[in-house]
Amino acid sequence: MREDLRPYWLKRAYLRFVNWYVEYYLGAECESLGQFHNFMKPWYVSISGNNIRIGHSFTAIGAPGNRVEVGVWGRGQGEGRVSIGDGCLMSPGSRISASDEILLGDGVMLANGAYITDCDWHTIYDRMVRDEPQPVHIGDNVWLGDGSAVLKGVTIGDNSVVAARSVVTHDVPANVIVAGSPAKVVKELDSEREFHTRMDYFSDPAGLAQFFDAVDRDVLKGNSFWRWLWSVIYPNARRH
Repeated sequence: MREDLRPYWLKRAYLRFVNWYVEYYLGAECESLGQFHNFMKPWYVSISGNNIRIGHSFTAIGAPGNRVEVGVWGRGQGEGRVSIGDGCLMSPGSRISASDEILLGDGVMLANGAYITDCDWHTIYDRMVRDEPQPVHIGDNVWLGDGSAVLKGVTIGDNSVVAARSVVTHDVPANVIVAGSPAKVVKELDSEREFHTRMDYFSDPAGLAQFFDAVDRDVLKGNSFWRWLWSVIYPNARRH
């Protein structure tokens, strides 16, 4: 990881701008957006449609060419909804596309390129007609692996893991790992063993934010604006 050469005040200014951007552009697209959200490069995050609710401590990591997308395209005006619980994570390229209803519990993690949809969007023989949607419900602390897909009508139980590149077409019970296309159970997790989840990490989001601010204040306190500016103009200066 490259050293952050920004002085503390400059990083705080940048974070305030990011927060303003999120609240002004993305928050306006949500029915509700919880506090303590963390949008990394939010200009590569797209939120659109009706009835989108996102809980507190939501993390979205946008990237050029790998946008994070949350969208509702209801069958009628004002129809369709997406509900994302507290402490959820959407990695670069992950997408949620709802016609009627997609619900995510708390602490759900979507790895790079993971995809959730409640509709096939077109029937096989008439590509101008929308296929019949079926709701998708994903439980707490579910982990969707890199490039995985969860298709219409699926319910995934708490704590379960969908392996990379898997395609989930049927319900998944709690506390299992599924893999393949179509995905099948390949391992059962020990439900008696304690899980450490994102909700543990965000149990005190205000305190966590204060902690990271204190870390930034300490780590960046000696940084010079002019050294940082020189590193932007002349990136090779970082090597010296």
